[in-house]
Amino acid sequence: MRVGIIGIQHESNTFIREPTTFVDFEAGRTWAGEAIRENLKDTNHETAGFFEGLAAAGIEAVPIYFALTMPSGAITAETAETLLQNVLDELAEAGPLDGILAAPHGAGAGVGDDLRDFDGWWLTRVRQVIGDDLPMITTIDPHANLSERMVAASDVVIAYATNPHIDQKARGLEAAELMRRTLAGEIKPVTAAAYPPVAINIERQRTSAPPCRPMYETLERMRDQPGVLSNSVVLGFPYADVEEMGSALIVVTDNDPAQAQALADELAGYLISHRQEFAGEFIDIPTAIDQAVAGEGPVCLMDMGDNVGGGATADGTHIAHELHRRADTTAYVCIYDPESAAAARAAGVGARIPLQMGGKMDASLGTPLEAEVTVRSLHDGDFHDSEVRHGGQTVYRMGDSAIVETGTGITICLTSLRIVPFSIKQITSCGLEPQDFQILVAKGVQAPAAAYEPVCASLIRVNTPGPTSADMHSFDYQYRRQPLFPFEEIGN
Repeated sequence: MRVGIIGIQHESNTFIREPTTFVDFEAGRTWAGEAIRENLKDTNHETAGFFEGLAAAGIEAVPIYFALTMPSGAITAETAETLLQNVLDELAEAGPLDGILAAPHGAGAGVGDDLRDFDGWWLTRVRQVIGDDLPMITTIDPHANLSERMVAASDVVIAYATNPHIDQKARGLEAAELMRRTLAGEIKPVTAAAYPPVAINIERQRTSAPPCRPMYETLERMRDQPGVLSNSVVLGFPYADVEEMGSALIVVTDNDPAQAQALADELAGYLISHRQEFAGEFIDIPTAIDQAVAGEGPVCLMDMGDNVGGGATADGTHIAHELHRRADTTAYVCIYDPESAAAARAAGVGARIPLQMGGKMDASLGTPLEAEVTVRSLHDGDFHDSEVRHGGQTVYRMGDSAIVETGTGITICLTSLRIVPFSIKQITSCGLEPQDFQILVAKGVQAPAAAYEPVCASLIRVNTPGPTSADMHSFDYQYRRQPLFPFEEIGN
């Protein structure tokens, strides 16, 4: 038996002005054939679960094509066609296959009517090539905007069950086991989805805490029912202006589509009846800093408007400006600013120089922070984290970086590459310790928690402006479904 492995992963923020091109994917990761195995088999990514699970079942894994890049703007039509053609070319060279394990993100969005549902588009094209009889099992990020095309193209759809995403490999193992059972003739999986008119606020999407935790416990109990093979919550991705934006519930059964749909509808009913709990809490910057300064440290302030994992630029300055103005605490902030990083590196360790840091890429994220800074250290920005972190990532690159200090208590890491704050080694690899600061600013919402919670006394999610604002009412949606809570009221 031979099972192919394919993945195109991009979380597309359609409110980002700059589109995503194939150059961005090349700067991220694009692999064909055995390069996929070499780069992903030892990670916590779902593809590592694919490889391990297939090997344990005695099934040959056939890596075909994999591409991913940092969250950013909508994918251009030319890029979408290039990615798809790469998949189809490698698929044609792969030889006879007995199944496909696919790993889209689920929140990919392209430019153009047919491409807004990018993942549904390319999965459908793959299905057309392999035919209806070959099983295709698909894993997605719960920050997907699930489409009917994604479900129709797949025999099984499985979403990660944790946010931060620390169960990706486990979901890959689950997919591989369902593939084994399908190929052995033990099961005939069918998938159904329900789409409640509820958009879950991203501030409420922590799966280990209420209101999400009770919902996930309901899913866990449902898996004990005869015939249920898998179920998932799709939390949704609010930064994509697409028809599917919002939540969804997935149930996979053994050859019983009526049961699958009835159970998915039952889960959707739970979310509708509890919708007010998922509306979100918004804490402004001054209040958040007041709370952080008054409490035991370190305190992690989540900069939700500059959520790098949601496509923001990583050069937001709103929190930094308030910390600089107050000058009453110690804080660590990371800012993507190649120009300032280069200036600090040119000046050298010990130099004191004026800099205008951040606030250069998106006006909604603030203006540059102007300050006299002392250059404390210089770094190549590469580090490795073997711990299980959000996204399954182990290798990180900040690019040439500089640690600078203001005279107001702020230590700033200036990077020449955008980096997601998924590892505490972003701090420790530069010779700093979290305990050195009262406040650590992380540009995210839920994802950084896996790294920051173990070293912080508390986490506060801050309602900052920006292209990833937690306030969905701040976005001008053109394509979202209606009615959709919290934009419109809905009945039970």
